[in-house]
Amino acid sequence: MQLTHDDLQLAFDLAPVGLCVSRNRVIQRCNEAFAAMFGYQPSELAGRPLASLYPSEQEGKRIGEQAYPVLRAEGCYSDERIMRQRDGALFWCHVSGQSLNKDNPYNCAVWMFEDISRRRPVTAELTAREREIAKFLSVGETSKEIARHLAISPRTVEAHRARLMRKLQVRTHTEMIARLVGLC
Repeated sequence: MQLTHDDLQLAFDLAPVGLCVSRNRVIQRCNEAFAAMFGYQPSELAGRPLASLYPSEQEGKRIGEQAYPVLRAEGCYSDERIMRQRDGALFWCHVSGQSLNKDNPYNCAVWMFEDISRRRPVTAELTAREREIAKFLSVGETSKEIARHLAISPRTVEAHRARLMRKLQVRTHTEMIARLVGLC
């Protein structure tokens, strides 16, 4: 049995995760689950830059710059990051994307967004840089590796790590990682 256009449309609209089609990092179309995750109606998001859903436009730009070379090389990209709802509330989100053209990955891409805040709540007010470092720490990156990714010194990473530990009210690196990934 061959799927019809209506069948495919229904699958997109009723998918239990947020789905979004973007062109040049601007939302062309999204399903109800995607819009609801951010506190919008689907029609309100059409034509909006994806960057407007990040805690800051700079973070949206930075993540776009990080994803670009991976999309060019592999055609797909995935990570976990903090996003911002319409009311300003922050939440952790698993994001996976597939580019339709590796040579021009942002020309057209399909993205899946999954709210993972139940297992990984945002537990402290963090700066943009702290969120960025927390993202790398939560996937096991070392201070030296993070410093290379962000073009900063390992000492600067360590200073941010110390502030993260204070803000998260933890005493050890292991406790901090557990808190960041939602284990406690």
